Amino acid sequence: MNWLTKLTPPGVKSIFTKRDTPDNLWMKCPKSGEMVFAADLPGLLHVTPAGHHMRIGPELRFGYTFDDGQYATYPTPSVAADPLKFRDDQKYTDRLKKARAKTGNDDAMSIASGRIHGVETVVLVQNFAFMGGSLGMAAGEGFIEAAQIALAQSLPLVVFTAAGGARMQEGALSLMQMPRTTIAVQRLREAGLPYIVVLCDPTTGGVTASYAMLGDIHLAEPGALICFAGPRVIEDTIREKLPEGFQRAEFLEEHGMIDKVVHRKDLRETLARLLAVLTQSEHTRINPEFAPHPTSA
Repeated sequence: MNWLTKLTPPGVKSIFTKRDTPDNLWMKCPKSGEMVFAADLPGLLHVTPAGHHMRIGPELRFGYTFDDGQYATYPTPSVAADPLKFRDDQKYTDRLKKARAKTGNDDAMSIASGRIHGVETVVLVQNFAFMGGSLGMAAGEGFIEAAQIALAQSLPLVVFTAAGGARMQEGALSLMQMPRTTIAVQRLREAGLPYIVVLCDPTTGGVTASYAMLGDIHLAEPGALICFAGPRVIEDTIREKLPEGFQRAEFLEEHGMIDKVVHRKDLRETLARLLAVLTQSEHTRINPEFAPHPTSA
C-alpha cells in the first residue's frame, strides 16, 4: 500500500473505482484490422465496413432472410447421442453438451419457414458455431427433415451451408449422411421443387462433396472459403504455393463453380427474384402433418 492510498479518504476512492468493460464491446475486422463497435453490427447485417462477412447463427440468418424477420421454426429429429462411445481428450457427449450450451441449439441444423418477398419458402441453416457445423447423424436428419417438409408443402428449399466437413466422432455413420442427403436432393428434383444453396464461410469437406454442390442455383457470400480440402492441406501435399484467393467465392465464380457472389445486403432480394421465377406462385397451403413448431419469432 503506497502513501497516497493511506491519505485518500474512502469516499474519494469510490469515485474513481475502475469500471468493468465488456470484452465484446469492440471487434477487430479480420480483413482490415480496424476496430468495429459491436452495437453497430446488427444494422450492418454483421458485415464490417471493410466488407468482411462475419459468421452468423440461425436466428440472425432467419431474421435477415424472411420478410419482416417473421418465421416459424420446426424441430429436428432426435438421434443416438454417442453411438460409437467416442472419446479423444474428452467424451463426445461432453463436447455436445458444451456446443449446445454455447449455441442454444440441439445440433448444427435449424429449420424454419416463412415468406421471402411473399414466396413461402423452407430455409435450412447450418451453424458453424456448433462443432464447426460438422455433418453427423443429427445434421443429416435435419437436412432430410427440411427436404421432407418442402416436399409435403410443395415449397422451395433454401440451404445456407457452413461446415468443416464430416464429424469424426461418428466415423462412418457421419459419412453415410452424404448419400442420404444426396437422395433427399434428388427427391426434390423429381418433384420439380427449387433447391437453392447459399455457400457461406467456410463450406468444406463432405458437405461440399454432397448437398452443398447439388443445388439448382449456387450463390455465395463474398470471401467465403469453399473447398473439399483446405488450402494449407493442398500446399503441404503438392508443395507449391496456391494462387491468391484460391478456393474463395470470387475465384470459384470466375471459374464457373458457382453462379453468383452476392453481398449479404442483397441476398434476400436475389433469393426473392430467383424464387419468384422458379415457383411462379406466391402462396402454398400448409400441410397439417408438417405444422411448424409452436415457438416462432
